[in-house]
Amino acid sequence: MAQNTVGKTSVTLLGLGAMGTALARTWLAAGHPVTVWNRTPARSAPLAAEGAEVADGVAAAVAANTLVVVCLLDDASVEETLAGADLTGRDLVNLTTGTPAEARARAEWARGRGARYLDGGIMAVPPMVGVPEAGGYVFYSGSRELFERHRETLGVPLGTRYVGADAGFAALHDVALLSAMYGMFAGTAHAFALIRKEGIDPASLAPLLADWLTAMAPSVHRTADQLRSGDYTEGVVSDLAMQVAGTPTFLSTAEQQGVSPELLAPYFALMRRRLSEGSGEEGLTGVVDLLVR
Repeated sequence: MAQNTVGKTSVTLLGLGAMGTALARTWLAAGHPVTVWNRTPARSAPLAAEGAEVADGVAAAVAANTLVVVCLLDDASVEETLAGADLTGRDLVNLTTGTPAEARARAEWARGRGARYLDGGIMAVPPMVGVPEAGGYVFYSGSRELFERHRETLGVPLGTRYVGADAGFAALHDVALLSAMYGMFAGTAHAFALIRKEGIDPASLAPLLADWLTAMAPSVHRTADQLRSGDYTEGVVSDLAMQVAGTPTFLSTAEQQGVSPELLAPYFALMRRRLSEGSGEEGLTGVVDLLVR
């Protein structure tokens, strides 16, 4: 059954990797006219069968619609792809993963080309696109007016979270959350390594790990409150001195189990350094200040 496209914003999408394809399919399913382009034309064929217009080049794709969404490999590919396109009057939404500095520079570049610019950081994997209950969303930063203009359309494939007028803030939020994720993965890897040679089923440890990490997650709110107030002793239950005193047990256990301490040792070193500065009554928040150069 054909979708009703009346009143639906038309979208141009550049880049049809797994994420770009998922975005395009979701917009098409919701009745939005979609024009697509991809460096490898064969990727466009399935979407053409679903109703997408396939542009014969970047310039034609950009000219087709005011809203132009870019989902490419990296920042360099964005510049290369759009080099010959007329961006005058276009609303450019860049969902390509990059750094905050790249996003800020790309915003200036876009303004210099006559375009309005919004940067995005996708907090989802392709199977989450178009599935609201999966909880995926996109951080957006840059022009608030531009975000509000296209909020409804941008919110079709994934939820939207506007994080500020600074174009670099979406990328910064994206990398901050993913950095925390990799820290969690590192701790999880160490935990599984400790039991690897023992008669313990990893599947029996997994729910214990998941429950423990869930229980510890709210501590991020205490860290945030302490950073805002500057009082790193507020609400502390296990102070830094006590925690540092316990670290040899973790390192000895790793050694006895034949497990490298390389995932834990750097953090423990920061804890000892903070303690040496006379901050034993604090919690762990002071480590944040040691990381900032």
